[in-house]
Amino acid sequence: MTLSKAPYGTWKSPITADALVQKSISLTDVLVDAVTRVVYHIEKRPSEGGRAVIVDTVAGADVIGAGWNATTRVQEYGGGSALVHDGVVFFSHAPDGRVYRTQAGKEPKAVTPAGVPFRYADFDVHPVHKHILVAVLEDHTNDTPSTVLTRLSIINTLTQSLTTVVEGADFYAAPKFSPDGSCIAYQEWNHPDMPWQRSAVHVATIFIPDDGSSTGITLGDDVPLAWDDKEVSVAFPRWLNSDTLIFMCDHSGFQNPWVYSMSSKKRSLLLAPLGEDFNLPANKLGASYYDVLDEDTILFSAFTSGKSVLYHYNIPLKTLTPVENSFVTMSSIRALDPTTIVCVAGSSKEPNGVVRLTLSDTSASPVKTRAEVLKSSMVSLPFPDGVISQPIPLTLQEDGKPLYVIFYPPTNPDYEGSDSPTEKPPCIVNAHGGPTYMADQSLEWTKQYFTSRGWAWLDVNYAGSCGYGRRYIDRLNGQWGIADVSDCAVAATRLAASPHSLVDATRTAIRGGSAGGYTTLAALCAYPDAFAAGTSLYGISDLIKLTEDTHKFESKYMDKLLGGTYEEIPHVYAERSPVNNAEKIRVPLLILQGLDDKVVPPAQAAIIIEKIRSQGGHVEDIQFEGEGHGWVKADTIKTALEAERRFYEKVFKIV
Repeated sequence: MTLSKAPYGTWKSPITADALVQKSISLTDVLVDAVTRVVYHIEKRPSEGGRAVIVDTVAGADVIGAGWNATTRVQEYGGGSALVHDGVVFFSHAPDGRVYRTQAGKEPKAVTPAGVPFRYADFDVHPVHKHILVAVLEDHTNDTPSTVLTRLSIINTLTQSLTTVVEGADFYAAPKFSPDGSCIAYQEWNHPDMPWQRSAVHVATIFIPDDGSSTGITLGDDVPLAWDDKEVSVAFPRWLNSDTLIFMCDHSGFQNPWVYSMSSKKRSLLLAPLGEDFNLPANKLGASYYDVLDEDTILFSAFTSGKSVLYHYNIPLKTLTPVENSFVTMSSIRALDPTTIVCVAGSSKEPNGVVRLTLSDTSASPVKTRAEVLKSSMVSLPFPDGVISQPIPLTLQEDGKPLYVIFYPPTNPDYEGSDSPTEKPPCIVNAHGGPTYMADQSLEWTKQYFTSRGWAWLDVNYAGSCGYGRRYIDRLNGQWGIADVSDCAVAATRLAASPHSLVDATRTAIRGGSAGGYTTLAALCAYPDAFAAGTSLYGISDLIKLTEDTHKFESKYMDKLLGGTYEEIPHVYAERSPVNNAEKIRVPLLILQGLDDKVVPPAQAAIIIEKIRSQGGHVEDIQFEGEGHGWVKADTIKTALEAERRFYEKVFKIV
């Protein structure tokens, strides 16, 4: 077969926006019924307006019908929206925020009261009194960031009554009853910290009357697992047995597993700290990066070199053994039996899916496994072999410090390059959101949409990105809008120059969503010659205004990212707000914004659009009705993707 040559960016690609929205779904969680061991998952369907549906994974049957949406807006980012126990499904329903219960073939019935502005997430069922749930409750009676209240509440699903068991902190997460029901563990933290900056896990005794009534439920002795002298994150509690709790802590500089028993003090589970993070920041509720297989065994995931690895931990022997694993990302890890887990996993070549992973030989090192995909996020993979660009992780050095990036070269089996031997590909530099999150190496179709057309793609895990230890995250403290911006500009420049010479420096665009949108706007202001175009997806333009109208969860996030409150350092907030530097943006800009966004409100887009246009700059914008912080509807996903491509083609005169 003779391969074609054509200018980069003009290659014909089978990866169309239509194919992506028609054939793909988003897998958000995996659930295992603790009694029946049936596996369920939650999938968001763009073709149904982004509705989240609970599905019996093996049977392939929807548990909830049309009109039901198993989504929660606790902390706006949600997560932990459902629980299954002994065939009964409990879930938060997005339109009214109430919790419902259902069983196969039955219409859901509400188990929380009507007419109150409450949101619920992160459920656990009491092991003795099965009608008792504990949940994170978010009270929006006074709906401003400073007046929204969060607490742990007991839900009596028989009487629709609520009983507060823990309150007073700004946030709670991960409530877990002990196996005998005598104790409860949970995470809490307070402003201005985020849960990955400073938080504590508490272990408390709990008393529930013998008749299972919610009247008289009380908490007794409470033990906080925290390091008061250090900013340490303590998170992700899970009971090994009724006496012993496993949790994560970054006391060593990396998120490693620790253990606490009622009869002894907390201690590291590992014989020596490991320089790998065993979990990512909890920006959503309900995440699970490990699970207990039996009282002697735990299966952990960890992150190293920007991808997931697995470990088998033998508790009596205190041995941590690598596990054979072909996936680069693994989340929602749930134990199915003593040798099997299910999870959401993805590779760099196949779309992510619900995967059943069986340990076939635990005596080997690495432990041998068998993997079976139970549900793929894509109905089929209608694309030819060789069309998927593979990630190339690179570590650049800047001022003696590492900078982690992932490069995706133009890839299409029908083309062998440009018809001009001196042409380098145009490049899209992507700044991830968070900002303390990360770009991983799993297959992501937006990247492939561009690389299959002859574009290069560069993910920048700038200072502040997770997965590389606490010190790397903390490099962004006081430096947001500086370190992240500089890293993106440096990465783009380095990839275009010798010895790499991988991209065309004159045809490089920067783009990003949310905090990545802020980095994009700030980079166009601070480095006006580094990029030839930019796209901000629901990005931040005015840091001062954001302190007034963002949601509770992140309303104090900037205190550390910028080095103080607005009242303490108003000049920093003003200087680092792109809207106040918009005259420096000399290249074309595309802004995409959801009109229902509560995290980065639409006003953030409107004010910088107006500022740029008033100064004669080039800015295009599309605003989407019914969309919040990120796209969920098929039409929006298609329109946004195609608009971004056409924008770059116009700017770079690619025809």
